[in-house]
Amino acid sequence: MKKFLVVVLAAFTVASTAYAVDEPTLKVTTDAGTIDPERVERFFKKPGYSPYAGRNFSMFPLWGEIHLHTSWSGDAIASGTSVGPDEALRYAKGEEITSNTGQPVKLSRPYDFMMVADHSDSLAIMNGVKEGDPKLMADPTLKKWNKGMSAGGSEATAVVMEIIKLQGQGKVPAALTDKSLQWDMWKKMTEIVEGHNEPGRFTAIIGYEWTSNYGGGNNLHRNVVYRDGKAMADMVRPLTTYDSDIPNKLWDWMEVYEKKTGGKVLAVPHNGNLSNGLMYKLETPDGQPIDKDWVEARAKFEPLIEITQHKGTSEQHPSLAPADEFAKFEIWDKGNLNVVPKKPGMIKTEYAREALKQGFQVEEKYGTNPFKFGFVGSTDAHTGISSAEENNYFGKFPASEPSAERSTGNAFDFDGRTVKDWQLGASGLMAAWSPENTREAIFDTMMRKEVYGTTGPRIGVRLFGGWDFVPEDAQRRDPAVVGYDKGVPMGADLTEAPEGGAPNFLVAAIKDPISGNLDRIQIIKGWLDVDGKTQEKIYNVAWDGDRKLDADGNLPAVGNTVDVKNVTWTNTIGAPELITIWQDPDFDPALKAFYYARVLEIPTPRWTAYDAAYFEEANFAPEVPMTLQERAYTSPIWYTP
Repeated sequence: MKKFLVVVLAAFTVASTAYAVDEPTLKVTTDAGTIDPERVERFFKKPGYSPYAGRNFSMFPLWGEIHLHTSWSGDAIASGTSVGPDEALRYAKGEEITSNTGQPVKLSRPYDFMMVADHSDSLAIMNGVKEGDPKLMADPTLKKWNKGMSAGGSEATAVVMEIIKLQGQGKVPAALTDKSLQWDMWKKMTEIVEGHNEPGRFTAIIGYEWTSNYGGGNNLHRNVVYRDGKAMADMVRPLTTYDSDIPNKLWDWMEVYEKKTGGKVLAVPHNGNLSNGLMYKLETPDGQPIDKDWVEARAKFEPLIEITQHKGTSEQHPSLAPADEFAKFEIWDKGNLNVVPKKPGMIKTEYAREALKQGFQVEEKYGTNPFKFGFVGSTDAHTGISSAEENNYFGKFPASEPSAERSTGNAFDFDGRTVKDWQLGASGLMAAWSPENTREAIFDTMMRKEVYGTTGPRIGVRLFGGWDFVPEDAQRRDPAVVGYDKGVPMGADLTEAPEGGAPNFLVAAIKDPISGNLDRIQIIKGWLDVDGKTQEKIYNVAWDGDRKLDADGNLPAVGNTVDVKNVTWTNTIGAPELITIWQDPDFDPALKAFYYARVLEIPTPRWTAYDAAYFEEANFAPEVPMTLQERAYTSPIWYTP
């Protein structure tokens, strides 16, 4: 039996170490007294008394998100969003603001960073449509939209659906594609963001969403993240899908930006689950074969993907991993963004774990793995309100802000093809093991993939891989010290397996102080076998209590203390922290592999349970889930022979 419960991991987030210091230089003046060399030696021991002095890695993960839409996004303002980028950033800093439906709202805890990612397409131009700008009202479609937006309710929702539909078909009114106006609005956006950036305290990241709905709703969206400030970001107009809706054209734009400015950008794809098979397909959306340039560009500019958000989780589909009992979590698989139904085989190239495995096969052919990405979480809220907490969930659009109506309302409705409001998930967040709270440090942390995503709770997770960890390392109160000393962190690579050795992993997790205890830690492995076929396996490596693994490595459920009616639970099951050393028992040094950790909480109430308790008129159908197991997904560690 293995029981992995230890005392509160006070130093879990204390990623600290001690460093040797130079001999002190002593300058004696007439009034300094006599210095006893023995006393000096006693108080200036090497490596120094303070374990935090001289550290070069972070004590705590930074929390935030890089995917929030405000009233400057066309579909957001059309749906009734009034919260703009300024209010959204003040909210992220911890201020209370008023929601789009007049409700006070505030985060439980401020964020450390935030990126407003409004659509580059028609950036802020739809504000003019809402206000009835005479030049824009000359277009009959825009005049119709103005009436729908003014009416609100279902008429405004119909406008949003039409915007998404026409944008995916490349048929938006010409007045919305004005490049010079878009660039002017971009410069106003960067000015707002710049005004909120406070290095060391709060990082306001500059960025936008490039929103390709190729072929009519096939989601190929990317969030473009800048390392730079306003001066560089203003030098090149952001790419829109009016310029191109092919992802490799975005990478071309990124190359141009970096060469012209000397700056840096990266892109984060999201919602492969809504791409109808295009997100990780090994050809371009317009049917062109990929080549070495395509592979290398994707690997260079897309080091991360968004694994969880309001519109579902993109880790793995249960049909592709029947042995994964936790794969069926907040799954959106009815169709693409326009709810156009999927055809057989599409799901295979929509989910992150499949892409990670497929990347090995591509690497065999081209010498580069285009799917060697880490994970982040964000919300994709279109309310200007980043909400990933179950008891503080403010929905996707204003129509799905807290109300009894969202128990039966539609989040999307395309000609009768619907997704219900209750299917939205209160997810997710991004954690970054960044040594400083600055744009540059957070960007560099993202590039090296030392980041992870959660479905909302601020679960602390460390993952290190190496060859020399021993069981005693899991008893230390400073796992990061031994982790960096003996291994590599999440996002990095293991190479050169020692003769007869197998990789071992130090993994540690600590609960969110205001969320549920931890159920278990799993290590998920994917690899390319000797026949060139992809494989995966899930290992339960740390858990609470006296539960025992069965012959297949499965672990009994942790239990459930949720009182749905009263919307509460007790932390009488699970553990506040889990830590262990795990070694791969099936390792073959000749085969490429990746490993990532998935940390699960005990069951807690879902946002739907909070709504059912708060709104007497709420009328949730029996099939609506009222509990869930929140989770964290670390970026992988790769082994390459």
